[in-house]
Amino acid sequence: MHPTLAALLNRGPVLTDGAWGTQLQERGLEPGEFPDLWNLSHPGPVAEVARAYVASGSRIVLTNTFGANRLRLAETPRPEQLREINLAGVRLSREAAAGRAAVFASLGPSGRLLCNGDVTPEELHSAFLEQAQALAEGGADGLVVETMSDLQEAAIAVAAARQTGLPVVACMVFDSGRDKDRTMMGTTPEQAAEGLVAAGADAIGANCGQGIEGFLPVCRRLRSACAQPIWIKANAGLPERVDGVIRYRTTPEAFARWIPPLLEAGASFVGGCCGTSPAFIRAAAVHLPQQ
Repeated sequence: MHPTLAALLNRGPVLTDGAWGTQLQERGLEPGEFPDLWNLSHPGPVAEVARAYVASGSRIVLTNTFGANRLRLAETPRPEQLREINLAGVRLSREAAAGRAAVFASLGPSGRLLCNGDVTPEELHSAFLEQAQALAEGGADGLVVETMSDLQEAAIAVAAARQTGLPVVACMVFDSGRDKDRTMMGTTPEQAAEGLVAAGADAIGANCGQGIEGFLPVCRRLRSACAQPIWIKANAGLPERVDGVIRYRTTPEAFARWIPPLLEAGASFVGGCCGTSPAFIRAAAVHLPQQ
């Protein structure tokens, strides 16, 4: 196990943070606006999200860098500021954490499909390596390759991230198939575990895609398929449009009731994804050993 992960887990299961996108939306991010650009244009609200999670009990906070890779930034007005956006993302979370939490930097999917020939493996590797190196330069304690549907893309991102020497967490989205236990590309938890471990992931897991109750069988299957620590970040249910506004109906208390079963199923890192908030993290903290 990577020493950074071992040190964190020495005190028992680790509580991570919750959603970033929906939290930034509450602070004024407009629909369709690229969140990562706020690291430069609106640093105050970005740091506020991280501070709120640390204050709620998160021992790991992520960064507002989910889409800050070359391929995604090419669709924005600021593609030339890739390095600055990633450096600022890490800096804002580190300053907010103030030594009370580790900062694991977020790397999301490219938005391009390998299977359609939209991008080559070499182009993906170069894009993820460029971002990972900027995040490492900024002082991240670890890297999280997250919200991946394509196992091949995830493996490429992991291999690139590993070149920094930082611990790498890799997470897939299991939201498809009859039992919601496959990725959009049809990958099972067992196949994901095998591929991500082979690529060099130090921890593997699942995030986004569905409510927390659906993560329990996925967690068990990931735990049975590998020896790496398991990272779980579930949504606050599925989004619903109410009076033109996207809402998530799961309450913090209902969400937190699933934390003990997830720990029993083998999760080592638990937190929230879309629709969760600092209130969800506070509720989950009650069910974890003293952090």
